[in-house]
Amino acid sequence: MVVMQNYLALLLLFSFAAIPSFSQQQTFRKGSFYSLEDSGKRMKLNLLDDNKFEMIWFYGDYEIKNDSLILKNRDIDKSVFEVEYLKNKKTALDKIKINFGDDSLYGIYIGTQNGTDPVHYQKVSDLVHYKEGNDACNQSFEINRVQYLYFVNEGFDFEPREIVKYEIPKAITEVKVHARYDFFSKLQLKGFYDKNTDLLMIGETKDNSAVFHNEEPQIASKESLIPPLEIKRVATWTYPGKAAGDYDGERSVSAPLDSTEVSNRIQYKLKIEKTFPEALQRTKNEENKFLAVYYDDNKDAQEDFNHFIERLEQTLSYYFTDSYDARYDLYNYYFATEEDVVWLKKNKIKSPAILLLDRNGTILASAESKLTQEKIDKFTFYDSFNGKLKTTYLKNNFARIVNNSNSTDSELVKAYYDISALGSIGDYDYEYSEEYANNEDFKFIKFDLHSKKAQQVWKKIIENHKKDTEPNMHLAVSIIQEIRGVGYTKQIFLEDKVLSDTDFESIDYLIKHCDAINAKREEYNNSGLKAQTQIQNVISEISNALQNSTRLYNDKEKQEVSNQKKVKETYEKTLLINNGNFEFYRNYFQYLADNAETGSDKKKYIEEFAAYFSNNFGIKEQLIQNLDQMFDVAFDANSLYYHDWKEFKEYHSNLFNEAAWSAAVNLKDPVYIKKAINWSECSLILSKNNPYYLDTLAQLYYKDGQKDKAIATQTLAVKYLSDAVEEETASEIKDVLSKMKNGTY
Repeated sequence: MVVMQNYLALLLLFSFAAIPSFSQQQTFRKGSFYSLEDSGKRMKLNLLDDNKFEMIWFYGDYEIKNDSLILKNRDIDKSVFEVEYLKNKKTALDKIKINFGDDSLYGIYIGTQNGTDPVHYQKVSDLVHYKEGNDACNQSFEINRVQYLYFVNEGFDFEPREIVKYEIPKAITEVKVHARYDFFSKLQLKGFYDKNTDLLMIGETKDNSAVFHNEEPQIASKESLIPPLEIKRVATWTYPGKAAGDYDGERSVSAPLDSTEVSNRIQYKLKIEKTFPEALQRTKNEENKFLAVYYDDNKDAQEDFNHFIERLEQTLSYYFTDSYDARYDLYNYYFATEEDVVWLKKNKIKSPAILLLDRNGTILASAESKLTQEKIDKFTFYDSFNGKLKTTYLKNNFARIVNNSNSTDSELVKAYYDISALGSIGDYDYEYSEEYANNEDFKFIKFDLHSKKAQQVWKKIIENHKKDTEPNMHLAVSIIQEIRGVGYTKQIFLEDKVLSDTDFESIDYLIKHCDAINAKREEYNNSGLKAQTQIQNVISEISNALQNSTRLYNDKEKQEVSNQKKVKETYEKTLLINNGNFEFYRNYFQYLADNAETGSDKKKYIEEFAAYFSNNFGIKEQLIQNLDQMFDVAFDANSLYYHDWKEFKEYHSNLFNEAAWSAAVNLKDPVYIKKAINWSECSLILSKNNPYYLDTLAQLYYKDGQKDKAIATQTLAVKYLSDAVEEETASEIKDVLSKMKNGTY
């Protein structure tokens, strides 16, 4: 093997490098010598009788199971990364300084995340800056403050990826990271004894360098080191936009999370019920847990199950640093016995099998498999399998409740809420997929529910709540998710749709309870009820839905359109209760502009903009101050849009110009022409010397009879033309100037 040969060569080099430290001794004694570098790498040298020696670079505990020998390195569960939190007064509170010291940045990535947003990954070597005149680089850099940081080590081809997550306290302004590479610490080798050949076969190993000492050194405790929230080790890893060739090939090695050093943590023990009814009852009593049942009629099955439980207890003990944490304790476990034969036969279960049940006793997933390492990994916190199982449970439970004619209104509302609160569609399905080509893979239950039935029940729920005097927040969130396009229709039936008549009725519910829902939003968004979603200002939610969910396109061809009369009526209803919400007006003006372009209502756009401008801006000399005040209250904390003053200003300068141009082209009313001149002048206050805006203003001046002013302004428009202006547009602007000068405009 090439890898083994390479490491053997390195080992010989390390051995010769260590000899001088021994040559300084007057005599050599027999026995063991230990090494420990600052990086934490260990080696062991045994000097034996008859001038024999042993060089050991991988050692720990072993376990004998039947005819297998399992070798566990003592440091197998340590992360590559050591992280310290610091308070750096020189770093702004809205920034975090990341300091990698002098470590190698080979294969190192950093990820940032706020709340449940997608993680944004970057290559660390792309973030550091090389010093001018030499190859040295500053490996400290600043990023915008985030809630969570992820550090990723891709390692070498034979290693699994390591993804480590940390939560950053608000008071911390610097994070010091040290990447300590130890090729051996992540190995968990297995040995197999062949009785026929009397041979013990051991898996492939690696080596490392060190300086040797007479006694085994002890690692000094570092109280400043921060334990990660989570460590994942996965076979493959990438992220959107990752450059090709950045070590993103296939990996053939999997490294299960297995803690063998938990002396500083609680020793957690799982409670295994003796009977199936007891195990199921316990699962019913504990929310958010599933029951894992293992059935195997092989005589060694009980021992395999016990070993499986021991490994899980080690893993859970690792997670429970100081106290129990329910986030990691996802399953109850039960070993099926002969007493369960009737139940097993009723469900057509054959040995061996792993069954996963919900609190109602429904088998959600099953695998015709023994407790292999691949199956054991599914029960860990970081595996997406649990998310898939949770989604399957919610979908199946949703179908069960909706199909049941005896379900109460509260049960139905909760079922629709639980499904809609999953958030973005496909999160779990994307991460975990079923490979049915392999009979040992988990098979998930398929729910039975027709979309028309779900629509009928949803319509009935909306009708039943029309007379509510207080909003039902579960219903309100379900409505918002549905009009966002990620509610039950998308989650259950994977269908995209435009707003239906029932959706418009549900929007009326939001409008009726707008103030009350907004008053409860902060409490909801900060509570455990929010699941995977948070809601914005109700006005913003409605206007976003009217803008984004009233037309459905397929291959750029219009496929389906919502009832345009109801769209218009809903905008008008919302406008009556709207108190200057910027996001509403952004969508509303886009809607009006689209209608004006198609010729359906050209004057409405200009009239509505005139009212908006008058209410928010008034005196031209105070334009910047008024816009700044508006910006301060324009965005909700959960807004879908990026909060940037420059973009906010540019949006309004463009809006002023578009409204002014629309008035110039579509209206001949002298009153509106003068108003449009004011709008156009304001657009140039926000965006000076813009040739497009100057062209609009010049033509408005000309229509208002101010011909000299028009020519002077159009001359400026030509002056400020640049290569960024399309050739055809530039030619038109020049042609308008010529016509103004010769009186043919």
